[in-house]
Amino acid sequence: MYDKLIFERSKEGRVGITLPKTEVKDYPLPKEHLTKRDLLLPEVSEVDVIRHYTNLSLKNYGVDRGIYPLGSCTMKYNPKINEELSKNPKFNNLHPLQPDVTSQGALELEYNLEKLLNEILGLKAFSFAPCAGAHGELTGLMMIKAYHEKNKDYKRKKILIPDSAHGTNPASVAIAGFEVVNLRSTEEGTVDVEHLKEVLDDEVAGMMLTNPNTAGLYEKDICIITKLVHDAGGLMYYDGANFNALLGLAKPSAMGFDVIHLNLHKTFSTPHGGGGPGVGAVGAGEKLKTFLPNKHVRLENGLYVRRKEKDSIGNVSYFQGNYNVILKAYAYILSMGKENIRNVGEFAVLNANYVKAALEEYYEVPVKGAIMHEVVFNGLKSKKASTLDVAKRLLDYGFHPSTIYFPLLFSQSMMVEPVETESKETIDEFIDALIKIAHEAEKTPELLHDAPHTTPVRRLDEVLAARELKVKYRDLL
Repeated sequence: MYDKLIFERSKEGRVGITLPKTEVKDYPLPKEHLTKRDLLLPEVSEVDVIRHYTNLSLKNYGVDRGIYPLGSCTMKYNPKINEELSKNPKFNNLHPLQPDVTSQGALELEYNLEKLLNEILGLKAFSFAPCAGAHGELTGLMMIKAYHEKNKDYKRKKILIPDSAHGTNPASVAIAGFEVVNLRSTEEGTVDVEHLKEVLDDEVAGMMLTNPNTAGLYEKDICIITKLVHDAGGLMYYDGANFNALLGLAKPSAMGFDVIHLNLHKTFSTPHGGGGPGVGAVGAGEKLKTFLPNKHVRLENGLYVRRKEKDSIGNVSYFQGNYNVILKAYAYILSMGKENIRNVGEFAVLNANYVKAALEEYYEVPVKGAIMHEVVFNGLKSKKASTLDVAKRLLDYGFHPSTIYFPLLFSQSMMVEPVETESKETIDEFIDALIKIAHEAEKTPELLHDAPHTTPVRRLDEVLAARELKVKYRDLL
């Protein structure tokens, strides 16, 4: 009944609200600012508007409706108390250009969060200016570049990246003005140390590394890797997209990393997805702490103030980033407490290994041994259906599919990250659905080939959709 577009419900002359007459005089807008074409806006009643947006919300799938097992994305439940705290008008109504003396509470919160993150990761300083993970990557690389330029080491133009890296890593390297050098992985799925030795030279500025990596594996040779890079004069960058697995369990500083970005909107409680808001917080060790971007909160003579670091790379965002996300991260860490924050990493790892053990009879596990926060399958063992077929069939069972065809190390990659906030009962339901799908692939593979069957929209022509985007009603006329 309510599948019509709001434009199709439009009736000429119908309005949703009427305003009382006012004695305030109106003034015409300048003609140069007025459009010369008719606006394509629906004319509907208030109840039609409410039903339209309610209907759209029910079509959406989010973590509040069910498990969101997207590998590499850490789509965990976000406590609603943190959402409520973030709505506090005493924070929300502050203007970013207010004098420091009038926003002491907000600055103190940012200062305290930085101290907590320094303790958790073993670093010296943090900036919350970057607005996303990839933005944090770029910021960290700019700091590495500024460090070498300050030392007049201009020949360092190469950044090493493993072939299991996140797709944003090479893009960030290129935008920062570096050359990408790919590192091979071993058959075990970790960095090939021998290949690393071959490519290291005095032109290497640094290395980007995700640990645990995209295959869900802890880099067992991490201390050897960081020492080799440091001995060659390079710096180590930690992609913190997977840090949820190590929260409370390990510190990147102890592994030898010089700079890190954290996705506060993944690991520390802000709802992830939908284009933002986010914070790709960048933390630095002793070598790079003076290169942080934007202004940095300090405590001077009992007053919290913002100051530019002496070697700062400059501004990477307007003002100080997404403060609302900073507030939620602070609330999340305090509510967890030192006693419980370690449980995040432990339960994330436990849940991922549980999924792996339950499904390895039906789905190929290309990398052997224990994994960390996520498990990568290489499709069905039977190969009677593709990973895409499995993902589409999962929709019929009411589950959001996992990440598919990434990492590129395997042809039928299916990456599952169950996260720490999901109960055993929920994970069991997800596992049962995947087992049923494996049985269906054996007996009636066409059922998977034609899936989904129960969704409002059937399988789309994704190539056509990418090439001929129609994102507004006018395009459909």
